Amino acid sequence: MIRITGIRGCAKASFRKSLQVPLLRKFSTTNTKFTEAGTTHFGSKTVLKEDKEKLVGNVFSSVASKYDVMNDVMSLGIHRLWKDHFINKLDAGKRPNSTEPLHFIDVAGGSGDIAFGLLDHAEKQFHDVESTMDIVDINPDMLKEGEKRALEQGKYYNDPRVRFLVQNGEKLDAIESNSKDVYTVSFGIRNFTNIQAGLNTAYRVLKPGGIFYCLEFSKIENPLIDFTYQQWSKVLPVMGSIVANDYDSYKYLVESIQRFPNQETFKSMIEQAGFKSCGYESLTFGVCAIHWGVKV
Repeated sequence: MIRITGIRGCAKASFRKSLQVPLLRKFSTTNTKFTEAGTTHFGSKTVLKEDKEKLVGNVFSSVASKYDVMNDVMSLGIHRLWKDHFINKLDAGKRPNSTEPLHFIDVAGGSGDIAFGLLDHAEKQFHDVESTMDIVDINPDMLKEGEKRALEQGKYYNDPRVRFLVQNGEKLDAIESNSKDVYTVSFGIRNFTNIQAGLNTAYRVLKPGGIFYCLEFSKIENPLIDFTYQQWSKVLPVMGSIVANDYDSYKYLVESIQRFPNQETFKSMIEQAGFKSCGYESLTFGVCAIHWGVKV
């Protein structure tokens, strides 16, 4: 059994010092078919649960070819620093004294930036060229962008260690239980129809000792900084319209951030899924946060 020696520090709360990054920080329905049990939120809208997956899919199909631009607009480019910190903090890779490679799964990771970054880190820090990576996304257009990126970089395209799979993160039907060492999800879990189901599935597919590791927009605790950030958020759909000709998608993405649970609530949800040694690190005053948990 693999013991995740490369990331044991995650479970023992021996992470590196937190990164500090500066940042200035109508629709409703009364239709009788919308019942409390059968609805969910899609940004500020109330929609049938069965419709949300398609609606989210339309958003990401729309922004797939401009994914980096989208993230640059929404974070003033700081998402690149967050992601670098996310990868470095995890510090995952097969150590020289280990006999088994690690098996990663990056969920809602169609663009490939986190997955490729993790593999690059493993190779650079530990000379690990054996660990495997499943890149899964519910949206085929996003996966195509990831494959395109791999081809342009001349690395990980047609690599037998790397698989691109169309999968619903709430189910992961093609992934065996107790088969993965590291589960990562970056800026994707807030788009799940049922976030708790996604966390439960993460627990299922991880081996005992495996790590759940998530980067997601979160909540700012300082009222003044939060006020500034909320004013900035109101401008984002307009900027999305200017730089990507897509007001509605950016409006949904902003609203999805506002609806996502705060740090403590999300930590409780991770614990509810069965994970232990759970914790989080807020970045840039809480604009986003890294969450983790260990399957025992």
